[in-house]
Amino acid sequence: MQHTRPPRLPPVLALDIGGTKLAVGVVTGDGAVHGWQLAPTRREEGPEAVLTRLFDLGRKAVAEAGLPEEVAAVGISCGGPLDAATGVLECPPHLPGWIGVPVGTMAAEAFGVPAALENDATAAALGEHRYGAGRGTSTMLYLTVSTGVGGGSIVGGRLHRGAAGNGGELGHVMVRPGGRRCSCGRLGCLEAYASGTAIAERAREALAAGRPSALAAAGRLTAEEVSLAAAAGDPLATEIWDEATWALGSALTDLVNAFEPELVVLGGGVTRSGERLLEPVAAAVARDAMPPAARAVRVELSRLGAGVCVVGAGAVAHDLLTGGNAR
Repeated sequence: MQHTRPPRLPPVLALDIGGTKLAVGVVTGDGAVHGWQLAPTRREEGPEAVLTRLFDLGRKAVAEAGLPEEVAAVGISCGGPLDAATGVLECPPHLPGWIGVPVGTMAAEAFGVPAALENDATAAALGEHRYGAGRGTSTMLYLTVSTGVGGGSIVGGRLHRGAAGNGGELGHVMVRPGGRRCSCGRLGCLEAYASGTAIAERAREALAAGRPSALAAAGRLTAEEVSLAAAAGDPLATEIWDEATWALGSALTDLVNAFEPELVVLGGGVTRSGERLLEPVAAAVARDAMPPAARAVRVELSRLGAGVCVVGAGAVAHDLLTGGNAR
């Protein structure tokens, strides 16, 4: 019996548009990133100026990658809401004033090749499944715990996008009805407790209310500072960190019960705390999820690290060329 080899994938250009930074690279068929570029977004300049600089970074990445083949497509990852089918950013909260921006069309015109736009966390889920911790799994959940909390899911080996293409808003699972206000406007979402933004906000609020803590000596208060202070035994930091890991563990338990995945992958800046985040979250899922899901699921950190959205955007561009994970 003859086995057909999978097609050799050409290099593609991957662009990631974040609220604070732009990340760009040329992604080859093995998931490797070449010509890596990083720059501040400076979102206050507006979409035209930011996208001009983004495309300039793309050209620089292609030049520095030094590959013999030209890029065959462009993949773009960005937080939504967005219309992946048309390549239009609708109104992403992390990019105020970016209303109805046709990023996909603009990228295609700038580089003269097809372009595809995808939600950043959804793209990250695809990248992690194809090239990272999720390789070989059929059902996988990915959560990015960073400025906000986003996510994506692989079901039956394929990326799940939802009816309108924005499925995977796992950060807006309710963990405490009537609780803290989330960026989406609801009260008590996971993002309002476990995101880096929320962790830092809780610490600032507590200090402003007069709570004693070593955090008062911190210059720029971040979730990382809270994590480090909690590890050192600071009572206030421990309280905030424990609530964040409780919220994440509680939400993941519900998601594991709903999806029964083989694997949950955690990525994003807050996961740089490593085992201080992973251990209590994984323990909560193992303790509270329904059997047999609790026995079957693994909870791991991303293997692609800070480049996960760029690798994911590259995977989206490759799928555009091959028809994989068809929209």
